[in-house]
Amino acid sequence: MNWEVPAEAAERKLRSEAVLRAEGVPFFAQLPVIDTAAEALKRSKEEVAFRALCVLFVAAKGEGLGEELAEHLLESYELRPHLTPKELAFVLDKSPSEHDRIQFTWRHEAAWALLWALGFVAELGKPDRICDVEYAAGTMAERTTSQFIADSELRPIDQILDQADLIYRYHWAVTNARIKGQPVPAGLDPGVTQERHHALNWLIGYDEGGWDDVWTHT
Repeated sequence: MNWEVPAEAAERKLRSEAVLRAEGVPFFAQLPVIDTAAEALKRSKEEVAFRALCVLFVAAKGEGLGEELAEHLLESYELRPHLTPKELAFVLDKSPSEHDRIQFTWRHEAAWALLWALGFVAELGKPDRICDVEYAAGTMAERTTSQFIADSELRPIDQILDQADLIYRYHWAVTNARIKGQPVPAGLDPGVTQERHHALNWLIGYDEGGWDDVWTHT
């Protein structure tokens, strides 16, 4: 019995491939489609907003946020119940390893995708450069938790799926180049691509994984 690919998903895939073609990014035409709007998870604005705040917070800790200020932000933004086990362990670690600090600093790129989903960032664009960290941090620093939520406007699931499909195919190009020992194509940044893919897959509930367990395979 043949499974028929939903028209919505097939058209989204074709639009993504057109973007990649225009940018000179190689793609694998047999890469599957992703979920449709009817199949994808619809997260609430509040859930996405708290996730963005948590990711911005742990990224700031990775950058070297002082222990006293970190404790103050943890309580004032009411983030403790929303942090994942891995995030909380990192936040409470008074002397995190350099490896952990670097890994969590990269989370700024995941936060950027979440800020886009919440309307704070106008466009994601090609994942070929690091985000504006100062702006990203400012979206949190300039607001209380309630103000951040109030100023958020979650994008329609169709727009989020468009970006999730596109980053899936960008990530394939990055992974394919790594496996083959070739230069990363079209100036793509592997770290930026990975983190955006993580955030977008979480947004659509890919494989039903929690934030710490999101799959970004290609």
